[in-house]
Amino acid sequence: MPTELSTEILVLGGGLGGVSAALAAVRLGRKVVLVEELDWLGGQLTSQGVPLDEAPWAESLITSQSFAALRAGIRKHYQDHYPLTPRARADLLFNPGMGNVGTLCCEPAVAARVLDGLLAPFVSSEALIVLRRHRLTGCTTHADKIVAVNVTNLEDGTQIVISAALAIDATETGDVLAMADVEHVLGAESQSETNELHAITGPADPLDQQALTWGFAVDYLPTEDHTIDKPTGYEAFRAIKLDFWPGSQFGWTVSNHVTHEPLERRLFAGDTDDEYVFDLWHARRILYRRNFLPGAIASDITIANWPQIDYWLRPAVGVSPEEAAIALDEARRFSLSFLYWMQTEAPRHDGGVGYRGLRLRGDVLGTSDGLAKQAYFREGRRIRAEFTILEQHIGVEARAGQRAAELFPDSVGVGAYRIDLHPSTTGRRDTVDIDTYPFEIPLGALLPIRVDNLLPACKNLGTTRITNGAYRVHPVEWSIGEASGALAAFSLQKMVPPRAVRQNPARLLDFQATLDRLGVLRRWPTFDALRPGSRRGYRPPAQ
Repeated sequence: MPTELSTEILVLGGGLGGVSAALAAVRLGRKVVLVEELDWLGGQLTSQGVPLDEAPWAESLITSQSFAALRAGIRKHYQDHYPLTPRARADLLFNPGMGNVGTLCCEPAVAARVLDGLLAPFVSSEALIVLRRHRLTGCTTHADKIVAVNVTNLEDGTQIVISAALAIDATETGDVLAMADVEHVLGAESQSETNELHAITGPADPLDQQALTWGFAVDYLPTEDHTIDKPTGYEAFRAIKLDFWPGSQFGWTVSNHVTHEPLERRLFAGDTDDEYVFDLWHARRILYRRNFLPGAIASDITIANWPQIDYWLRPAVGVSPEEAAIALDEARRFSLSFLYWMQTEAPRHDGGVGYRGLRLRGDVLGTSDGLAKQAYFREGRRIRAEFTILEQHIGVEARAGQRAAELFPDSVGVGAYRIDLHPSTTGRRDTVDIDTYPFEIPLGALLPIRVDNLLPACKNLGTTRITNGAYRVHPVEWSIGEASGALAAFSLQKMVPPRAVRQNPARLLDFQATLDRLGVLRRWPTFDALRPGSRRGYRPPAQ
């Protein structure tokens, strides 16, 4: 017989949005159960191996204060436990990897430890129960509510039926939405439906989804040979080409997506002291050996999460389990094929061929094979919400004559990222890279049109596929989850469904005041648009 468990708030998914939702709810005095399929919490930052990708103002503390605590905790972990050089130890903006994608590129294993530390006091007090290695297997619904969910322990096969007053979907691809028959959207909307400048023409296509990426970690020991076995399908993968790229996917060197400029992006520019080298190796470097005392670290470590391993051959969401398994297996072999190409065929920076000293580092990703624990899904199912965020609300071109994103009276958080879409699984659409203004998260985008006791906590909120490209990154996901966790707690306190908070102006103001007390930023200062290259620093507003 299944074990039964009851709680006030059930968070399904332990990515950044799930963690922040649980943290906000327990901080507001509620009982929470958090369910995660993997052994690590953190999602894209940890299990998927994607270093923090943030706005130019990441170091200004203009952010959720709980997210700032996560960032500070990561730096403190290195200061407390690693043999830093005096210079690195004195650097208030210490960047462990000196990766040029952001100002805090760290090892996924370190981020996982820090996230556990943020939740630890609430686990000890029994306000929070964390069920790791448990998979969602079913939902029971009645009328417009989720009554209970079934989860299975992946270690021993035991089943638990969990009931809760409110449920939060923090799964990576919006699994609860499908399982509970919650109205949702998948893939690309039609331009005729949304009137967005960059939406697809013709009918909507649920299988037109952004490429996913299965990342891996490597270091480089030039005097050694760590060449992997040739992956099955290598020759076919090596020859893959999209019409809008200048060469095969492995071999092309010009990418508007990676550089935002027509610059050559080399694989590896060589071992250098330069702080900012524009090659793939330095893009997502998570450990820079010169930050540590001589001899402590043998090599830099980098995360391969690059366009060359974008997997777009077939969709993995909204298809049968068998089709999804095929897609994910291909994605893994596709990534390993690029590593094999780098080891054996890639043109070297010194004129040779192949970097045989590239070594998989699964230890920093918590795996034995060197690949991340799971693929990085850039999009999944999105709720049909009371309010849908459109390109017209945040895109610079779509807001001609405006100087900022739409101001939402029901704002419950902020975010800042360009609209960044990778090639689609239909193979017909190139990357989409659109200037945006720093934007807000409206409460209406967190409210399903029908179901009363479910909230989204990550990229499954009410965006379109276009705006999802700006709302999917780490700090925005954290803020979405934090708002949903706080909303769930507030709704229980007031004994009203979440949508009633938005419907009543006085209640909305009361909830926003609660967010303010939690340290949630709901309005941006005046900043310039996020234009090409603006990730790396603040741009003063135009006068």
